[in-house]
Amino acid sequence: MDAQANFLNGGARAAGAAGAAAAPYDPLYDPLVKPPGQGQDYAPTYWVATAGEPPPDDGPITSDVDADVVIVGSGFTGLSAALALARDFGIRATVLEANRAVWGCTSRNGGQGQNASGRLYRSQWIQRWGMEVARRLDAEIRDGFEYWKSLVAEIDCDAQPGGHLYTAHRPKKLAFLENEARVMREVFGYDTRMLSRAELHERYAHDQEAAGALLEPDGTGVHPLKLAFGYLRQARALGARVHPCSPVLGWDNDGSTFRLRTPGGIVRARRVAFATGGYTAQGVNRLLDNRIMPVLSNSMVTRPLSETERRAAGLHSTVFITDTRTLRFYYRLLPDGRMQIGSRSAIHGADAGQPRHLELLRHGLARKFPALRDIEIDYSWWGWVDVSHDMMPRVTQPDPAQRVYYALGYGGNGVSFSAQAGRRLAQRIVGKDGVRWDLPIYDTPLPGHAFAPWRRLGQALLYRWYYLRDEIF
Repeated sequence: MDAQANFLNGGARAAGAAGAAAAPYDPLYDPLVKPPGQGQDYAPTYWVATAGEPPPDDGPITSDVDADVVIVGSGFTGLSAALALARDFGIRATVLEANRAVWGCTSRNGGQGQNASGRLYRSQWIQRWGMEVARRLDAEIRDGFEYWKSLVAEIDCDAQPGGHLYTAHRPKKLAFLENEARVMREVFGYDTRMLSRAELHERYAHDQEAAGALLEPDGTGVHPLKLAFGYLRQARALGARVHPCSPVLGWDNDGSTFRLRTPGGIVRARRVAFATGGYTAQGVNRLLDNRIMPVLSNSMVTRPLSETERRAAGLHSTVFITDTRTLRFYYRLLPDGRMQIGSRSAIHGADAGQPRHLELLRHGLARKFPALRDIEIDYSWWGWVDVSHDMMPRVTQPDPAQRVYYALGYGGNGVSFSAQAGRRLAQRIVGKDGVRWDLPIYDTPLPGHAFAPWRRLGQALLYRWYYLRDEIF
C-alpha cells in the first residue's frame, strides 16, 4: 500500500449518530491559519483503520440549547473531564467537537502512556522550581499515571505494559541518561536503571544507533483510539452529551451565561472548558491566542512483520522506546507485529504532504533496524502537538473573574496525563478544594511569547540548530 496516498486520499465513513456523510478530511490543516473546520472525516491512521466503528454520539447541534457545563474538544482531555464530572459530581456535561468525535491529537498520537507530562525531565523540574516543588509535582503526575492505568484497565485498548526505554542515540548522551536515572532513583524513588548496549539488544531490540538505554518501570503502550472510544462510551452512558460537527465559531458572556455560537445554534452555559490541544485555532478564545506552539508530528506503521523479520531486526519486546534527540524518534512493536515510528514533520501545514517527511521516518527506521530498510509502509499520517512556550502543561482558570477553564500544553506527553488533566479540570469547574492547586501547572496560565507572530521562523531556525546538535556536534 502507498502510505502517502493512503493518507492524502482518505475515505469517507458514516459520521456519528446522525449517519450523515463526513466532510472530506483536510490533511493540510494548520491551526495558525485556518478555522477548525466542520464535520471532517478522520485522518486515515492505523488507529482509525483498526479501532472498529466509532461509538454513537449525539449528533450535531441543530437548535439553541442550555447546558450547565460545556467542554470544547472531544479528545482524551475533554472526554475524561466529561467522565469525571458525571462519575464524581453527577454533572452531565455537553461536549462540542468541530469535526468527528475524537478527531484531533487523540486519534493520531503514538499511544505511549508515560509517567510524565510536558517536555521537561524531572532533573529540569528541580532546576526550575526547586526540590520541594519538584517532589510535589512528581507525586501529582505519578497519581495521574495510576489514575490513567485504572481507566485503561476498564477498556479493551490493546494495552502493552512493561515500562519505557530512553535510548542514547549517541555515546555522548549516556551521561545525560545516567544522571536522569540517578535523579529518578535517588530523589523520586523510581526503580530506574541503565542498560548497556548489549543488555538492550539481548532483552529488547537491536537498535543499531543506541549506545545504551534508561529503563523506566512505568509505561504502557495503548491503542489510543480504542481507549478514547471507551471514554466516549462511558461518559455518554453516565449522561454526558457529545456533539460532533459543531465548531465553536465565537462566544460572549453577559455576566452569568456564556453564549457559544455553532453553525446549528447557540449553546448557553454557566461554565466553559477548552480542551482543544494542538488544534486550538486562533481567534476562538482570546485567552488561548498565541499561548500554544502547534508542532507537527509524523508517524508511520509498517505492514506486519514475519517472525523471521522480527528476529532479523532483533525485536524481542513490545516496550515502547524514545531516543535522546531533541527532535526525538519514538517507536515500538505493535500487538499485530507491525512497527510504528514517529518523529517531527513539517513546520507549516501546507507542507505536511511533502514526501521528504515520510522519508525522514523511513531513514530513521533503517538506521535503527537495517533489516527493515525496505519494509513496506501501510500507514502514514501527521498531526498537531500542543507545545507550550515553557514546555509544561496547564490545567487552570486563567481569569478568576470568568468561569472559563482550559487544559492544554502536554508537548507530546499527554496520552496518560490527559486523564488526570481531565479529572483536575472537572474538579476546577466544580470548585473543589483540597487538590494541589498551588503547583506551577495549575496556578498560572499558559505563558505567551513576545515573538509569537514569528514563531514559525523561529521554529525553522531551531530545527536546524537541533539537527546540528543531535547529529553533528
